[in-house]
Amino acid sequence: MTGAERIAAAFLGCQRRAALMPYLMGGFPDQARSLAIANGYVDGGADLIELGVPFSDPLADGPVIQSAGTAALAAGATFDRVLATASAVAERVPVVLMCYSNAILARGTDRAIAGIAAAGVSGLIVPDLPLEEAPATALSCSAAGVAFVGLAAPTSTDERLAAIGAATQGFLYTVAVAGTTGERGDHSAYAEVVARVRAHTSVPVALGFGISTPQQARAAADAGADGVIVGSRLVREAAESDDPAASCKALVEQFAQALR
Repeated sequence: MTGAERIAAAFLGCQRRAALMPYLMGGFPDQARSLAIANGYVDGGADLIELGVPFSDPLADGPVIQSAGTAALAAGATFDRVLATASAVAERVPVVLMCYSNAILARGTDRAIAGIAAAGVSGLIVPDLPLEEAPATALSCSAAGVAFVGLAAPTSTDERLAAIGAATQGFLYTVAVAGTTGERGDHSAYAEVVARVRAHTSVPVALGFGISTPQQARAAADAGADGVIVGSRLVREAAESDDPAASCKALVEQFAQALR
């Protein structure tokens, strides 16, 4: 199957509940424990995994994920090592890579995406790639069988949402709140954001940014999201725990239970 087909199958396999997509910072706290956390996610009930490539200037991320990325780089994380983690876990669930533009451009777009595809990655998110500059990357992804996943913000106009919705594959990453990633308490606007985005795309709508409790995950599902993305809360758990894989698995189990 292509990446888009594998992602679609994962959403369909959830049988009318929202898919759970936990985020993992590649190489954090180190290479071995990063892979252990990924497997813990799957054992805990993850339907897909979003795998981040650490970058020195992660403009879409808040302090928790920024700190994890810095620590991962200091521990020796590289683009290729993160792909090795992806390859190991992609046999179990679809992996969607979250990678900033520079890491792709430094290798050459076609070469980088060929490597992503060879690792078994199903989809690619490039958070700092404007829609107007995305066609070459999207075409390279299509040729390699990797879904090019767009991002929709709550501040996007209807015209822009239509363009993003037409360009995206696999699912549409829908940003729940304006700003960077991070834990937040409010979920009052979930239904409005999901409804606006759904009107402009035919692929599943996955809601992320700020979802940090099982109750918020349930609220996102009740608001109509096809998928729920949890990031900073899990990265913080990995940073604070003496046994990150076990602790993250237990936390993912709580999110998975909330979506059942």
